[in-house]
Amino acid sequence: MSEMITTHVSDGYFDGYLAIPKSGEGPSILLIQEIFGVNSHIKKFADKLADEGFVVLAPDLFWRLQPQANFGYEGADKEKAFALMQKFDEQQGLQDLKAASGVLRYHPACTGRMASFGFCLGGKLAFRLAAHTNLNCAISYYPGGIDAHLDEANSIKCKTLLHFGKEDQLIPESVREKVKDELQKYKNFTIYEYENVGHGFNCDERESYNQEAAELAYKRSLEVLKSELGLL
Repeated sequence: MSEMITTHVSDGYFDGYLAIPKSGEGPSILLIQEIFGVNSHIKKFADKLADEGFVVLAPDLFWRLQPQANFGYEGADKEKAFALMQKFDEQQGLQDLKAASGVLRYHPACTGRMASFGFCLGGKLAFRLAAHTNLNCAISYYPGGIDAHLDEANSIKCKTLLHFGKEDQLIPESVREKVKDELQKYKNFTIYEYENVGHGFNCDERESYNQEAAELAYKRSLEVLKSELGLL
């Protein structure tokens, strides 16, 4: 089951794609988009997680710039997505995500526990949101720019997974090493790197898709989600 729901903030409102499991209730996941919007990939992934028993909300992160932005991964769409990213106010976006997490937490279908889960820009924001609000788990796939916010790790108390491709040109080895060096002091962080895969390896609509890595990362993420959100 899926529907669009609205989050109201002081200067407006924005929609989000809500996927609900067949049971009608469950622990919740705030699913945070890439720069390409709440597109078919994000909606399919939300539905996939709902099939596992989670209530999943994917909010429209770019609503102030272009409501309901929905892009493909190449050509003019890619250029438009990067242009929006350049204009995006990340601090404001975090506040919007906190508001959306509140809407999700008090939704009748939500049983209380919550995770953040994001890809690329959304992966960085899933990490940062865990430092700014009370979450039970955080999952980040190829979180570009996360190295600029490692000082926030000390504020993250929940179990956190990070997935990186070893051939990711947007997150080179030097950045990954910096992330690993900084986060190794914290017991609640686990970092996985995947051989011979690049940025966006989870998305089956991209040329960089790698089925083996995507399935392994999903299995690892699902184990943590079920454990930390009480769905075992």
